[in-house]
Amino acid sequence: MDNKIMTPSRFSITTLGCKVNQYESEAISCAPKMARYTRVRKTEQADICIINTCTVTAKASMQSRQAIRQAIKSNPDARIIVTGCYAHTGAEEIAKIDGVDDIIGNADKYKIPDMISPSPAQKTQRLPRKLIRNVGHEKNFQQAPEPVSGSRTRPFLKIQDGCNAFCTYCIVPHTRGRSRSMPSEDVLHHIQYLKNAGYHETVLTGIHLGCYGRDLSPGNGGLFELLKQIHISGAMERVRLSSVEPDELSEDIIALVAASKCLCHHFHIPFQSGDGDILKNMHRPYSADLLPDLTARIHRSIPDAAIGVDMLVGFPGETELSFKTTFDLIQKLPITYLHVFPFSPREGTPAAGYPDQVGPGVIKNRAHKMRELGIMKKHLFYQKAVGKTAKVLVEEKRDRVSGRLKGMTSNYLTILMEGPDHFKNTIVPVRIDRLFDAHSLGGTVLG
Repeated sequence: MDNKIMTPSRFSITTLGCKVNQYESEAISCAPKMARYTRVRKTEQADICIINTCTVTAKASMQSRQAIRQAIKSNPDARIIVTGCYAHTGAEEIAKIDGVDDIIGNADKYKIPDMISPSPAQKTQRLPRKLIRNVGHEKNFQQAPEPVSGSRTRPFLKIQDGCNAFCTYCIVPHTRGRSRSMPSEDVLHHIQYLKNAGYHETVLTGIHLGCYGRDLSPGNGGLFELLKQIHISGAMERVRLSSVEPDELSEDIIALVAASKCLCHHFHIPFQSGDGDILKNMHRPYSADLLPDLTARIHRSIPDAAIGVDMLVGFPGETELSFKTTFDLIQKLPITYLHVFPFSPREGTPAAGYPDQVGPGVIKNRAHKMRELGIMKKHLFYQKAVGKTAKVLVEEKRDRVSGRLKGMTSNYLTILMEGPDHFKNTIVPVRIDRLFDAHSLGGTVLG
């Protein structure tokens, strides 16, 4: 197959996986050197196709390969650039896919705009195919060259990367490296930039967010001290936390969120299992008793808080009894919603070789049962909000089905409202009138 000529004018980015990947894709697309090109949807023809991959599970790796092949099929003359976590673990597998031009590790991800921004004299230069660039780990926190806003009403801000935990089912520490953090002064600068750009909320993200600051100067106070600085600065109307490990969601953080006007009343906790033996085999550093205690403390301090929980179903050795223990625990707790993940053996992790693997049919049934519980929990939480008034950040895009304005409250309620477009990207008071559907509430804008 002939090498492709670098004469790009339109580019697309396909993003798989976590919020960190989503942030990094926006950082690439917002880089100054990308301004000369037009970003198009992945369904449109492009001269450059960037696929930002995920490999957290075997299924994610498969989906990454599918996305690569789809990009090649839909854009046979495009330059195909593959990056992300699967580019780290599966570079040689990706290199076997006919049509891939560049395989770029996470450490070089932010250099992609330089790689596809030739000088005029270079525009006809042919490029080597399947060039694998730096799939090693970065040692320091790598910031985007410019503050990232992107196309979201609530843009992400990556403040931490990497993970030191090495849970037995997880490949991420091998693909992202050790934990490292953005200095607090840079975090505040990025938040101020977003506010000046007209945004009203940002979501702090990381691979292991609760580890924030531990690699910085001693005594920096970690995530709590950063949140306190954000609270004092008043730099943004709303700041939302993404996932925080249960043993790292401290009493101080909960109290600060309760007292703050800008920190959102929303916690997402990757608890994974309610069975002590399963948690131990997962290499999770807490007992099953922590979740009841933690949710009770949150509920006492912030009664309207949304509490989301990640659950991993079907881990090796999970018996009917251990699953029931987990299910019964979740059932009785004041949890708002569940993200349920079926266990998938991931090559390169200890759990992939554990005995007593649970059959796929059993895992599917347990995951379905747990998801049904999550739907019921969410319904109850939404019902409690009916008749109350809340401040809603209205998104730039209307709801695709109803055509109504769509927005979100501090405590993670999705609200649909009638109203004109000038409400978009503003925070408005809304009376919550009714349940609209399984995923949203109906409301009326006040004033």
